[in-house]
Amino acid sequence: MFTPEQRARLRSDLLEYAASDRRINGAAITGSAAAEREDKWSDIDLAFGVVDAAELPNVLSDWTAHMYDQNLALHHLEVKSGAWIYRVFLLPSSLQVDLAFVFAAEFRPLASTFRLIFGKANESRHIPPPSLVDIIGLGWLYALHARSCIARGNLWQAEYMVSGIRDNALALACLRHGLPVVHGRGIDRLPSAVTAQFVGSLVRQLDTAELSRAFRAVVDGLLSEIRSTDAELAGRLQETLIGLSESVG
Repeated sequence: MFTPEQRARLRSDLLEYAASDRRINGAAITGSAAAEREDKWSDIDLAFGVVDAAELPNVLSDWTAHMYDQNLALHHLEVKSGAWIYRVFLLPSSLQVDLAFVFAAEFRPLASTFRLIFGKANESRHIPPPSLVDIIGLGWLYALHARSCIARGNLWQAEYMVSGIRDNALALACLRHGLPVVHGRGIDRLPSAVTAQFVGSLVRQLDTAELSRAFRAVVDGLLSEIRSTDAELAGRLQETLIGLSESVG
């Protein structure tokens, strides 16, 4: 396990390395450290602006080699979001290092957690949260598949679908309470009265009876959340969703 001191030292080293790379003209600390909410479990999040977009592949290649050669990275994955490319590295100490690269014209804050270290950032452009309509749609879509998986006896897949209903219902709750929606970041800050209605939706063992019980519980929770945001839509969906949950087990 890494220590906060090791994490701080590596972050400083990476920022110094960026300052020495003439292809990079902007660097920022992002994530929890930028908001002064870092704890001993936090990872490293850095963002870099690359002067010439044509150089971006070379910058990515060189920085990836640097992470493996100098910091002994075990593996990495790449995530693309708009113009940004994120290289996410796992170090032997279990420290996660997220390095985000974008060409200079798009180097800007995408959230409030952005602290410029050097260079100049463009005007912020915050990414909106997922839409209410999309989250509700995913909720009933998972419910349809949960019903069929339980009926077919696909127990592991059924558990996956029940969890998907719960994830989207809790995302609705986060949206309603003005909390982060993505990756469950806001769930632990929800009022206990909200999360309590989903405790019964946790699948305790893999059998049809238990999955059916959890399915009924999570559909009730989903409908409750939809009702809190769009009572008319909840009224339209209620009979069908309850019918799904009562048709199994």
